[in-house]
Parts: sequence; structure tokens; C-alpha cells
Amino acid sequence: MLNRNTAHEAIQTALNRAPVVVLVGPRQCGKTTLARQFLDTGSVNYFDLESPESLARLDAPQTALEPLRGLVVIDEVQLRPDLFPVLRVLADRRPLPARFLILGSASGSLLRQTSESLAGRRERVLLGGFSLGEVSTQFDDEADSRTTLWRRGGLPPSFLATREEDSVSWRREFIQALIERDFPQWGVRVPATTMGRFWSMLAHYHGQTWNAAEPARAMGARPMAVRRHLDVLTDAMMVRQLQPWFANIRKRQVKAPKIYIRDSGLLHQLLGIRDEKDLLTHPKVGESWEGFVIEQVLQTEPHDEAFFWSTHQGAEIDLILRRGDTLYGIECKFADAPRINPSIRNALADVGLARVAVIYPGNRRYELSDQVEAVPASTLSTPEPLFADD
Repeated sequence: MLNRNTAHEAIQTALNRAPVVVLVGPRQCGKTTLARQFLDTGSVNYFDLESPESLARLDAPQTALEPLRGLVVIDEVQLRPDLFPVLRVLADRRPLPARFLILGSASGSLLRQTSESLAGRRERVLLGGFSLGEVSTQFDDEADSRTTLWRRGGLPPSFLATREEDSVSWRREFIQALIERDFPQWGVRVPATTMGRFWSMLAHYHGQTWNAAEPARAMGARPMAVRRHLDVLTDAMMVRQLQPWFANIRKRQVKAPKIYIRDSGLLHQLLGIRDEKDLLTHPKVGESWEGFVIEQVLQTEPHDEAFFWSTHQGAEIDLILRRGDTLYGIECKFADAPRINPSIRNALADVGLARVAVIYPGNRRYELSDQVEAVPASTLSTPEPLFADD
């Protein structure tokens, strides 16, 4: 099992602050494995809501939960939304005899329910797939860890599969299970074939600005319906809608979000990429690298908000991180020796970026100018700051 110390520490910190901690993430990202590090599944305080035994114990939820002391874990909480009012009552007791760690697969309804029912009582911890830092020691060669994580994605069963074909098979089944089983459980009323076709179509828009009219025409649907499909996948943490940054300049700026399939392994599955050769020769290899780097940066680099910037004249920056009043830029280049291009110069001048890091697959970190630095992707697996002057 890979070490996930950062996530473990985040959960422990949240438990020290809030009576209820909501650990949210996509299916199979490792939530249950992390919870078992805090409480054994054989404990009377552990409830798995996919287990008939746990469901039977919670027939009268307040009677079952009120006597418990210490840490209580409730897994797959989205299956019992009626528990949230009970948790609110139990979280208001003083002195507080128990704290609750509740686990749920990401869905819009789950996040709304916890926000409404547990306002002021809960802290949320988001868990994604593996990061570069977590897998850097999985192989003798760190570069192998990095390329495997990029190719297979960060969901543990896919990344840790013994053979490449096992990883491919698991991702195929994951996609089918999500659209055929999980979405209907979450109240999503979209036929599985329609959602599967839309998701596959969306993979070809990876790294592009969103325009609902194009996929709507291709599917023979209304743009509003297609927009709802996109929001469902976003709520499930399968898609990231990266919002644009608006600078106060006279150039016409792009105002639609950019779309990314968050897990690179699922992106490759949807694009029919099965191995490293397929990936490196695929027309979307550059966009795939861009999305992979963006997800890694957002997992590891401190920031308050994240955006992209683009103008209709062609200037753009892949990622902008706002940290307080300071803006930092990230460019993702799948190249041996990246250089400063006009887009970076325009972003420095028009947006007011303090520095720009150009992240590439190489091994050497070096300055391109006073404000621009080429940074190997391997830096994201180390404590070394992305911006050296921080």
C-alpha cells in the first residue's frame, strides 16, 4: 500500500477542528483505505452503508449513534441522506462525546446536503488519485513512476495493476459502473448510453474551451441538456471546469471554462489509448500532459484560487494560481527544451504574473528569464517549492 501521509494529516487536522469531517472523492480513490487507518472495520463505531448489517444497525439512527464515543466512521454516506439531520443534532452536543468521519463518493447532492445540514459543524477533505510524491518510490526508476502515473492515472486499482491490460480492463469497468450504477443511485436521470457517449465525446474536448453548441449538435440534444451532463461529471470529480481569469485589458478575452478529464488514465481509456506507444503518438498527447500537470500542481501547490487565461488573439497561460494578492503562472510543455513564447510574454505584461513556471518532462531546472523558469515535472514530487523565490 502506498503511503498517503499528506491526506492522513489533513484528515487528522480536520478531526481536531470539527465535529464532523466529510471525506469526499471519486469512487475507488482510497477513501475507505484511509479511514481504516483511523478505525478498524470490525469496530462497533464503523458503519459501511453497503453492508446489510450496518444498514440494519442504523434502522433507528439516533438510537444507534448517540451512545457511541470517540471516532465514528460512516462509509458510503450518500446512500443514507436521512442521516444528516441526526448528525447535526449529535454534533451540537456539549461536551462532545464523539466525532464523525463520513465518507462519500463525490456527487453534487452529497456536497449540497452536507453544506446545508451540517453548516458550521463540518470540515470537508477532498481526496483524489495518487500524486507524484506518493508514487515516486513505487518503482526503482522515479521516471517510470511518473510515466506510469500519467499513462494509467492516479486511481489506485488502475495505477497498482500488475499488468497493463489489467489496468485497461479496470478503467473500462470503472466507467461502466459509474454511469450504470452510481449515477442512478445519485438521482441522475440520464440513460447510461447517452452519458457514455457524451463522456467519450468530452475526452476529445480535453484542454479546450467549452462550447455546448458543438456537442449538442453532435448528440442531437439541446445545449442546456448537454450542460447538465457536463455538470454531472463535474460533480462526480471526473471533469474539471477551469474558469477563466479576467484581466483589465483591452484585448478580447475568452470567457468560457476549459474542460479537462481529471484522471489521465480515464482520459486515455476514453480516447482508446492502451499503452505508452499509443500515448506518445496520439494527437492529444500535449493536451494529456497539460491536464496531468495541472491536476498534480493543484494537488501539491498552495493556492487560494486557480484559473486559466486566454485571449481571442491567441495569447494564453495554462494555469494561474492566486496566492493572496500574488498571481503565478504555469505553462505545461511536452518538450525536451521549453522556451519563452509570445503567450508567456503577453501574460507577464497583461495579467501581472509574479513568475511563470514552465513544467516539462525533462530533468534540469533552469532560468529562462528573470521571471520565467523551466521546471521538471519531477519537482512536483519533492518538497522543493515550485516558485523558487517563495
